[in-house]
Amino acid sequence: MSSAQRVIVGVSGGVDSAVAALLVKRAGYDVQALFMVNWDEDDNYCTVAADYQDARAVCHELGIPLHRVNFAAQYRARVFEHFLAEYRAGRTPNPDVACNREIKFGACLEHVRRLGGEVFATGHYARRVAGRPDELHKAADLSKDQSYFLHTLELSQLHAAMFPLAELRKSEVRALARAAGLPVYDKPDSTGICFIGERPFRDFLAQYVPERSGPIVTLEGERVGTHRGLAFYTLGQRGGLEIGGRAGHAEEAWYVADKDAARNALVVVQGHDHPALASTAIETEPAHWLVDPAPQAPLDLMVKLRYRQDDQACRVTPLPGGALHVAFETPQRAVTPGQSAVFYRGTRCLGGAVISTLQKVPPRPL
Repeated sequence: MSSAQRVIVGVSGGVDSAVAALLVKRAGYDVQALFMVNWDEDDNYCTVAADYQDARAVCHELGIPLHRVNFAAQYRARVFEHFLAEYRAGRTPNPDVACNREIKFGACLEHVRRLGGEVFATGHYARRVAGRPDELHKAADLSKDQSYFLHTLELSQLHAAMFPLAELRKSEVRALARAAGLPVYDKPDSTGICFIGERPFRDFLAQYVPERSGPIVTLEGERVGTHRGLAFYTLGQRGGLEIGGRAGHAEEAWYVADKDAARNALVVVQGHDHPALASTAIETEPAHWLVDPAPQAPLDLMVKLRYRQDDQACRVTPLPGGALHVAFETPQRAVTPGQSAVFYRGTRCLGGAVISTLQKVPPRPL
């Protein structure tokens, strides 16, 4: 890659993207920055205005031009509508996965090319390996690795990506920012996607998904409470059930074990490690693979069923139509339909798929 190439850096106003821009500039590239607006509601939770001012300050310090582009319409159409549809269906989606594919490396990458950029650099903690353009790997800092969120990229999108933070730990990123005089060196990390931010999630979701109350029941069918609507709960959830102590039951906390859409019932159990919270296998929607050709025979791989989870041993069996059956070596707690199962061999991310159905252990009582 020639240093004469134009690299556009996605600058969000945070320390990670600021240091990504710093490192790309130090490498001698023709560097410009791009600030994306993906949510345009003006309220006290979305921090676009403040983040843009931080991005401007960073780019001023680095002496690089900053462009601003609004993808709010594309975000609503390509990410947010799917997010709502999944919740209405009783599933728990991960919008960050769709945002990377559809916006950051979709609409944004198209804009990067309109700006004359050949490469799009971001502050993601992920890694590409020299001489192996089709491979996506975990970052050196496994506690910050974000390859999970990038597993649906097309190879053409991956080929255009640069991840300057690949070999750095977060503490090193902040130290570099401070030494370079970047004003965001101590800015707290973002805690979520902008349209949710720090706001109460249930209240936000209720603006778009109508409440439909129903019974909270035990596995045995005893009613122990009332829920606001299945969309407002996720498997393994403990808080917000408002069940409290009940005669004839232990003092242990209650957890969501299932959603029975036919009865509009939320099924709960007591105890963090109750067997009804465990799954031995899953089936998925059609998989997206970062390997060509896609696997046709069973594979023994490692899988993450949610971000931050340690890799888990599994056997992956392709099914007709591209879906997968994934059997776990050890039963997994609170596996959640709508989330992504992402597969690894060593540090290499091979692809993933959205979880559709669970095989529970033991089988749920009728």
